[in-house]
Amino acid sequence: MLKKVPTNEEMIALIGQPLFKVWIELSNLIESKYDMERLWNSGGKRWTYEYKYRRGGKSLCALYAKENVFGFMIIFGKDERAKFEANRNNYSIEVQRVYDESTIYHDGKWMMFELTDTSLFPEMEKLLLIKRKPNKK
Repeated sequence: MLKKVPTNEEMIALIGQPLFKVWIELSNLIESKYDMERLWNSGGKRWTYEYKYRRGGKSLCALYAKENVFGFMIIFGKDERAKFEANRNNYSIEVQRVYDESTIYHDGKWMMFELTDTSLFPEMEKLLLIKRKPNKK
């Protein structure tokens, strides 16, 4: 757990104004559909910050930030991978590539998308739907 949550100014200094705008838009998209606990953490070895969405001890997804880079991670278990694979042709080549290149760990397939704009948001929404139905009207 982080001792101090980064301010908007600190986030802008880290990832830049254009990416911060994308970060805010994705956060708003997730928060408009899901009522989740939101946790700030250090980003481990590879990232500066992690902003995780979870509920009932289960993670939905996480946003990551480091210098000039913004990431979106979603982890699919076995059942979720089967759902994705059944519909993989409905996803862009980019999403399929990230899926195919992602490592499978004991708790699932860890898919990290490095985002530069909002173009993949409709697909992020579809991936979130595989993980969990929205709980906000």
